[in-house]
Amino acid sequence: MTTLRRPRLPAIGWVPYCFEPRYLKGSVDVRPSGGMTEGSPRVLALLLAAIGAAAGVLSGLLGVGGGIVMVPALVIAGFGQHRAQATSLAAIVPIAVVGAIFFGRAANVDFLAALVLAAGSLVGVRIGAQLMHRLSEVLLARIFGVFMIVVAITMLVR
Repeated sequence: MTTLRRPRLPAIGWVPYCFEPRYLKGSVDVRPSGGMTEGSPRVLALLLAAIGAAAGVLSGLLGVGGGIVMVPALVIAGFGQHRAQATSLAAIVPIAVVGAIFFGRAANVDFLAALVLAAGSLVGVRIGAQLMHRLSEVLLARIFGVFMIVVAITMLVR
């Protein structure tokens, strides 16, 4: 069996592999599937900035951006489904903070509800991450697609 070498990744924005959670070690193929390590870095950086800008606008306007905008856009840009979802989660943190500040100034944030949602999310995200890494790219993409369709139908008939 061939041992996979970990790719050399940019220092900024990446968690060192030594901090990789135990449940991920050896459980997934560590070769990058798309991302900043492949293709023209300048062109990809511009594309990612455009995706981020679109996610930011839609996040501020509609309260969405991470999964709904970034994940499909990153997959189209060449990221694998696992990497797209994980990258989206990492990128949404600053978007959410800035949005909470702006909406909080306008007294549109129920901070107690947000705190309770965050507490539940902290438990749920670990479970979800463990499940995500047990699924193939194809199955994960299909589950994501079905989820997007269910959300769209729910919003349309509501």
